[in-house]
Amino acid sequence: MKDVLSEKYSLAGLLPLELEILLQKILSNNIPPFRSRQICRWINEGKEDFLSMNNLPLTLRNELTHTCMIYSSFVSKTIHGKDNTLKLQLTLNDDEKIEAVILEDGKERKTACISTQAGCSLSCVFCHTGSLGFKRNLMAQEIIEQFLYLKNTQPGISHIVIMGMGEPLLNLEQLRKAVHFFTHKDGMGISKKRITLSTAGIADNIMDVADNGPHTRLAVSLVSARQNTREKLMPIAKTYPLPVLRQSLEYYQDKLKERITLEMVLLKGINTSDEEAQAIAHFAASLDVLVNLIPWNPINLLCKGEQDLKTPSKNEVMQFSKALEKRRLKTSIRMGKGCSISGACGQLGS
Repeated sequence: MKDVLSEKYSLAGLLPLELEILLQKILSNNIPPFRSRQICRWINEGKEDFLSMNNLPLTLRNELTHTCMIYSSFVSKTIHGKDNTLKLQLTLNDDEKIEAVILEDGKERKTACISTQAGCSLSCVFCHTGSLGFKRNLMAQEIIEQFLYLKNTQPGISHIVIMGMGEPLLNLEQLRKAVHFFTHKDGMGISKKRITLSTAGIADNIMDVADNGPHTRLAVSLVSARQNTREKLMPIAKTYPLPVLRQSLEYYQDKLKERITLEMVLLKGINTSDEEAQAIAHFAASLDVLVNLIPWNPINLLCKGEQDLKTPSKNEVMQFSKALEKRRLKTSIRMGKGCSISGACGQLGS
């Protein structure tokens, strides 16, 4: 990707063959393929300047310095949370801002949460990012750079969740390129089983993913299995009503035979009733699903009708979990790690 101001090409996120093709175009002399592999390895290991790539000839290092740069973006803020959460704000080459997070669970597993868009067009009322409006889709390199910056800041990341800022399935082409890099042996070499793609329910693109990939794990933000409630909370439900969403999940599961996670952001008094649990059971009938319960993380937004959104009590969450389990649904509860730095689910862009 070429920087509009410096006229330099950014190299992070390119695989060796892509790097080789680019360098053949922009360098004064052709370099052997093994040099591209060396450069790629240095970048993936965290090197941030060409001159310190000491197994490259000095003439090549100097030319790379004058014609290329490692990253197209830069880290403009770094925030550490008390629960070992780390949040980075990245400034892109057009001055747009995005955020990426590392979350650490009780097993000390580190997960990178990365964004696919600057802003978001979906306007889900419980999500701060949705209040920002849509700026633009990210290029694959900009998606990848988030992971590289996180890895360089805090090594040991084993999992990726693509559920940061934006709707991934509205940037599918660039998402595919990024996941290809994450899973390629010359990229990050991460198993597709350790990557989760989260969507608000873009039904036709869910079927596209089933047919054409990326075949990662799939999580769908359901929030409510009652159409009227879901439309109030997630306007995209008007375009993709529950029967259409359900049909796309059936298609996905028939094709890939993989469990789907249904994500429920829980809002006090809105979607935690026994009626809601029954609706979810009806929606999920015959599907292999895990229902992930996410108590709402406060962001000071108002629900339609000027009703304040509130986080349910632990007792309300547990009662709802029991109501689902009574209907033979598998559940898990995700606690709000990262809240202290506005790095939890729905808080990015703060």
